[in-house]
Amino acid sequence: MPRPRSLTPAQLAAAALAVVDRDGLAGLTMRAVGKELGTSTMALYRYVADREELEGLVVELVLDRVDSTPPADLPWPERLRVLVERVRAATGAHPAVVPLFPAHRHRSPGVLRWSEAVLGVLTEAGFDGTRRVIALRGLLSYVIGAIQLEHLGPLSGSGTVTMAQLPRTDFPLMAETAQAARQVGPDEEFGGGLDVLLRGLVAHSDRD
Repeated sequence: MPRPRSLTPAQLAAAALAVVDRDGLAGLTMRAVGKELGTSTMALYRYVADREELEGLVVELVLDRVDSTPPADLPWPERLRVLVERVRAATGAHPAVVPLFPAHRHRSPGVLRWSEAVLGVLTEAGFDGTRRVIALRGLLSYVIGAIQLEHLGPLSGSGTVTMAQLPRTDFPLMAETAQAARQVGPDEEFGGGLDVLLRGLVAHSDRD
């Protein structure tokens, strides 16, 4: 295969993301990315030190598409909703990348920009100190967890069907809840969970 004379970070990131989309995170290796680019494994070490650096490039490629500017004409809970929904939209086509976010959050410009924007909204709402820390972590936890559940364990999946068929004598509430869950779409699930979180934040804010 022809070997490129030089590679850009964008080319490396695109190749690594293509591998993750096709083969999952377990398939992300230097060898697989080299094959995707038509170059040798050893040649990649001219550009990145290891898989961890490749992961960082992938995270940044996905999150660089997220607009971190909060809309100015909405109440603060709705500004947070927009910021969260933008992350969901950007990662929707690449859900396998989501588990990388926690490990790379402290050095990914995309994660840092988004977090700074969220902190700005929370600060305007009266959050500071420990309360602001917990609010940010709560939003991050919801985004990461909800996106993974949406794509890796959706309510429309076989797990929900199995739970809906549990014996009512042993698991009456699980079976009933799973039966109802089969009627819930992904947008309703994500938005509903976010509603609960935002109402909690409003209740603990210093300002409306």
